[in-house]
Amino acid sequence: MSTGRYLYCIVSGAHKIKFGSIGIDDSHVYSISHNDLSVIVHDCDAKAYDSKDEEVVGKWVLNHEKVTELTMDKFGTVLPFRFNTIIEAEDEQEVDKHVLNWLTEDQETIKEKLEKIRGKAEYGVQISWDAQAVSNKIIKQDKGFQSLEEEIENMPEGLAYMNRQKLENLLKKRLEKEADIYFKQFYSAIKGCVDDVKIEKARKEPAPRQMIMNLSCLASDGAKALAEELEKIGKLEGFFVRFTGPWPAYSFVEG
Repeated sequence: MSTGRYLYCIVSGAHKIKFGSIGIDDSHVYSISHNDLSVIVHDCDAKAYDSKDEEVVGKWVLNHEKVTELTMDKFGTVLPFRFNTIIEAEDEQEVDKHVLNWLTEDQETIKEKLEKIRGKAEYGVQISWDAQAVSNKIIKQDKGFQSLEEEIENMPEGLAYMNRQKLENLLKKRLEKEADIYFKQFYSAIKGCVDDVKIEKARKEPAPRQMIMNLSCLASDGAKALAEELEKIGKLEGFFVRFTGPWPAYSFVEG
């Protein structure tokens, strides 16, 4: 049966690392070093970790992240791999040769990626607003919406329903426009505080909250400037900020 080496991350330097049985399914985690690079691995079968049980998969992913974060805490900058990154071969000797050949052939690319993120970490930024509160504010401040609301109150039930739908559609478009304005404003401010930023897909939240921004940010110096900017945004009425990290820079080492 083919065998493999499961990859967690790479660090600079030739380190002899033995973390013990802290890997996925209590696997023994250690390092393979070559050309001033050390890759953190555990031995595995040459097949992906797969299960129909979401709880089991979630536990594996969390375990992967914990090993990577532990390495980052101990050695500083790490080049992280995504869950289920495996190098495989026909036997034990061959798989280690494959790892060493890969470290040799890709050493310049690996070192470039490590240099790009050296001294930096990834942070997650999600900004949401109270959509209902914003809608109420728009109606209060816009005479056109106020007039339409007043007209609807005096209409027959069927006609009122149709116009209520019209009002809701107008409000939805207005909210989208407002969200775009705030997105551009916040993005510009945040971009000026970090080394790199990636726009992620906004996640659904329980009403009336609505996420208008989801970013992955690469920042140095403990992301102090970013934290200060987010504190200002968090003080705006009706806005909510979630700021997480530091994490290994998963979003900025691919490609």
